[in-house]
Amino acid sequence: MTKLIGYKKCSTCKNIEKMLKEKNISYDYREIDKDLLSVDELKKIRELADIDIFKLFNTSGVKYRELGLKDKKNDMSEEEIYELLSTDGMLVKRPILLTEGKAFVGPQVKKYLENL
Repeated sequence: MTKLIGYKKCSTCKNIEKMLKEKNISYDYREIDKDLLSVDELKKIRELADIDIFKLFNTSGVKYRELGLKDKKNDMSEEEIYELLSTDGMLVKRPILLTEGKAFVGPQVKKYLENL
């Protein structure tokens, strides 16, 4: 089963939902702001997406800027990053698409769907 993890007010997430519907792909939707990702889920997503840990950050988010993470993240351990991301869904890059043993994060989602 395909799972889309996103934020209902996010225009990119809305566009991905539209693409999924146009391609007749059924999916479950998880609201990242209401149903936070656990440390284990974040690790699994990173592994399946084969991305750098910093790609999990929503760098354009208000919270990211408020916390000064641009400067702080390089001094954090991977465990500290996972812990922080698991406390606030608005810090996590979205959308995230989980399908067939693979994960796609952010811009990867649109590229994947365009190539289907």
